[in-house]
Amino acid sequence: MSSSSLQDDAGLQSFAQNYGDDPLAARESDLYRGEFVTGFVEKWDELIDWDARAESEGRFFIDVLRAHGKESVLDVATGTGFHSVRLTEAGFDVLSVDGSPAMLAKAFENGRKRGLILKTVQADWRELNRSIHGKYDAIICLGNSFTHLHDELDRRKALAEFYAALRHDGVLILDQRNYDEMLDHGFTSKHKYYYCGDQVTAEPEYIDDGLARFNYAFPDGSEYTLNMFPLRKNYVRRLMREAGFERVRTYGDFQETYESEPDFFIHVAEKSVTPNCHLRDRRSSLSGTRQRHLEKSVAIAGDALVPARLDSTPQCAADESVMRNGH
Repeated sequence: MSSSSLQDDAGLQSFAQNYGDDPLAARESDLYRGEFVTGFVEKWDELIDWDARAESEGRFFIDVLRAHGKESVLDVATGTGFHSVRLTEAGFDVLSVDGSPAMLAKAFENGRKRGLILKTVQADWRELNRSIHGKYDAIICLGNSFTHLHDELDRRKALAEFYAALRHDGVLILDQRNYDEMLDHGFTSKHKYYYCGDQVTAEPEYIDDGLARFNYAFPDGSEYTLNMFPLRKNYVRRLMREAGFERVRTYGDFQETYESEPDFFIHVAEKSVTPNCHLRDRRSSLSGTRQRHLEKSVAIAGDALVPARLDSTPQCAADESVMRNGH
């Protein structure tokens, strides 16, 4: 049996985490295997609070996926199943993936309690396409999960695997904590959008440019920790573009514009952008005779659109980010 399999089995059986003699030195991408032990996973939903989480994020992810016309979704950071369940209930075809067998077991249980049978696969992102089959309209990587990859090569491998698992016009939705604010100004949290359990605290006990060690304290006195890499927003956006994604939009706490520093950023990355997307968007808002006239004009002017297709930086494919104060 491989060492990773032994670690996975330990995650299913253990209620105690073990970081060795120096927890601050534990900065490996495989660390998650021993962090999400059964004892921690069983308490995870106390941290999330499904009802409060659903109210705080509303229909954001459902609306983004539908706006892009997506149907099949690969949830690569399923956790205890919150988004897999919500998207399945909304009519999406979801495959639930996680590297932690304990998380997947809990997700399956949560789905069954709601009358759903989740399709689950245990897989490491760095070898994702060995474990799944086919291409997907969209991939979601939520819950600050990408931050568990401590090595840049691993981050690049994961994004390459995500890119390969998407259809040609696929969309990747990936979120992260606002580590920029923590690193530059210290930790604050509204505890409003993501971790909504009001009886649980989730705060960093140590942070530097290479490690954010968070402590999670529960009402019964139990405590668990996670060692994560503090991803800066623009760094993640750059990695996405270098992985091949043509446009990245970034939201703050589910808002396109925001006045203050958000707790979380959500990146929506498009694998490909149609060069005449502005025309397409305008056309979708028209109706009847005007739309048919526009379609006829587009067909006649087809040759004129060729230069736009060859342009390496078409206006509609330009990188977009919603920055603070709308800049």
